[in-house]
Amino acid sequence: MIEPFPPRCSGGNWFRKTIFRSANRADFGQGRSRIRARGRGMGREAMLTRRDVVKGAAATALAGIVAGRGWAHGKNAPNIVFILADDLGYADLSCFGREDYETPNIDRLASSGVRLTRSYANSSVCSPTRLALMTGRYQYRWPAGLDEPLGRKPELGLPPDVPTFADLFRQAGYATSLVGKWHLGGLPQFGPLKSGYDRFWGIYQGGADYFLHGMTIRGKFSHDLFEDETEIHRQGYLTDLITQRSLSEIERYSKSSKPFLLSVHYTAPHWPWEGIEDEAVAGQIRDSFHYDGGSSATYAAMVKSLDEGVGKIMATLRAQGLGDNTIVVFTSDNGGERFSKNWPFRGMKGELLEGGIRVPTIMSWPGRIAPASENGLINITMDFVPTLLAAAGIQGRKAIDFDGVDLLPDLLGRTPGKERTLFWRHFAQNQLAAMRGNMKYLQMSGHEFLFAIDQDPREVANIRSHHREIFDELRKALANWNADMLPYPDDTFSYELRDNGHLAGY
Repeated sequence: MIEPFPPRCSGGNWFRKTIFRSANRADFGQGRSRIRARGRGMGREAMLTRRDVVKGAAATALAGIVAGRGWAHGKNAPNIVFILADDLGYADLSCFGREDYETPNIDRLASSGVRLTRSYANSSVCSPTRLALMTGRYQYRWPAGLDEPLGRKPELGLPPDVPTFADLFRQAGYATSLVGKWHLGGLPQFGPLKSGYDRFWGIYQGGADYFLHGMTIRGKFSHDLFEDETEIHRQGYLTDLITQRSLSEIERYSKSSKPFLLSVHYTAPHWPWEGIEDEAVAGQIRDSFHYDGGSSATYAAMVKSLDEGVGKIMATLRAQGLGDNTIVVFTSDNGGERFSKNWPFRGMKGELLEGGIRVPTIMSWPGRIAPASENGLINITMDFVPTLLAAAGIQGRKAIDFDGVDLLPDLLGRTPGKERTLFWRHFAQNQLAAMRGNMKYLQMSGHEFLFAIDQDPREVANIRSHHREIFDELRKALANWNADMLPYPDDTFSYELRDNGHLAGY
């Protein structure tokens, strides 16, 4: 069995390798965090500040990016609207198999573009996936990607020195806004305005009551609604407020000659379980994890509000004459939880079974991506950074060593996707996974498996003894990849439900 996670430090060689790999790849670490090395000759704590690591590497990498700016489409550079749902299960949309309610607006979006049926989140929980989306790289390369999710350690977040998705678009002349959930570190050290966005409206933390706009944890309420870096107070259902602000941003953009990147990160259908008619419930919730509430009907109402919001965004793009030149991506940050439908998969949020990481994804680009199409191309959240940069014709994108790949050649029908191996890990239950094509290696709670996902999507038949060579190859590839990622600290927080007694077992 693979050692679940690399040792915290294995001496000076590990320390030097990690630091210089980071500098060479513009892979900048936590701004002021301490990097500890324990080993022969390194008994005392070694510390590099942001200035030490970034001084040479950041300037070189970013100078190359800025110098290479340009739009392949000139004044017709496409606008980007990236819509991210929160904890939406694979089959929670009617166009992906939900039967007890309908999502007509998101279905209509799917009919205008492509349904990606083999889409994966970078993590089975939220903030690690968001870190991968911001950087185009595996989240485990930064300390902020190790807690699953962020929230318990205020010193962790997306370092402002790290080049992001939004940085690259802004430096190419795009206006950039994030509306909704950030969840990559709080003020004053971190935030969207420090990582490439011109404007922000939403919440900084991992979730919020839909009416009170903050979290209650162990009886303590913390309000969390901001415009840029100023706390604000509004009345209304949070999903609707995010939609309304997104519409305002689109209307503002329509008056400008600049192309835009609008990130719409809904909190729906993340707990607490509150539909638009459930304001009275908000006053009764003792803990926002809401283990003692919710129902299938409430969940349906939450997703329907999300669907209505997407419909309004699409209608506003058309009304403002922007629809034909706007790329729209819709996806989720991880698999569903509790009231979600993840069928035909097993597993849920917090697990590396397909139900925890397979997500519904749609991409629409009028005139370029065939409407009402379906594609089984294997993709992962971090792929959308190089993909959208390529779509925008932004030159110099190769200056950053992305782990994600450009999906456009396959999506536009020019070439088939190349086979590659994807990797995941999750600290709870000592989970590790590697997938190449339809073959998936999984390590979970001390057990090892090999599944053929195309024939066995529910991951029931462990075929490792029938395909020992493939099992060994994936196992070795995973061990090599894992050794290249940062190790989990001993005090890592990692989200799970089953082993905490909140849900029954399988």
